Amino acid sequence: MRKTERHPVPNANSLWHIYKTVSFWKVMKNFIIIQIARYTPFLSVKNWLYRVFLRMKVGQKTSFALMVMPDIMFPEKITVGDNSVIGYNTTILAHEYLIKEYRLGEVQIGNEVLIGANSTILPGVTIGDGAIISAGTLVHKDVQPGTFVGGNPMKLIYTKEEMQARNDQDVFPDIQDEAKDEAKTTKQ
Repeated sequence: MRKTERHPVPNANSLWHIYKTVSFWKVMKNFIIIQIARYTPFLSVKNWLYRVFLRMKVGQKTSFALMVMPDIMFPEKITVGDNSVIGYNTTILAHEYLIKEYRLGEVQIGNEVLIGANSTILPGVTIGDGAIISAGTLVHKDVQPGTFVGGNPMKLIYTKEEMQARNDQDVFPDIQDEAKDEAKTTKQ
């Protein structure tokens, strides 16, 4: 089960009570900042906007792609570690309004996490360091570090050990060797 706080509401559905749970002015400010950030092509500016105006915890070198939608009502409940990539049009929710209650939950995204485009992350979820979320995934439960998950409903695709074995088989040229070869070519 996700880690959320449950808040029951009387009579009408919980969304009808929205401005009893969060300030109208806070939502308006957050909406404006998020819309600016969604279209800003400068990653460092996005991170600054999120940190300063939304009070999100955003690590160094983290990249939010175009159109990412962080929670508009409770963005301060979102933490993203260092050097992570949040893919195009991903939604990160820290709240959910239901008929008889609303729920709030922290979203913890670790270091060097890759989240594919058009994914949705629900409140109360922790995504471990080095995890990979495939495009279009509904993240409805915690994701273990180093694993590869995907789908709706989300399923485990590769364990951490299987991912390590796959990475060991990949052949990537050493960047330093490439630089040395380029330097030799330029001298000739």
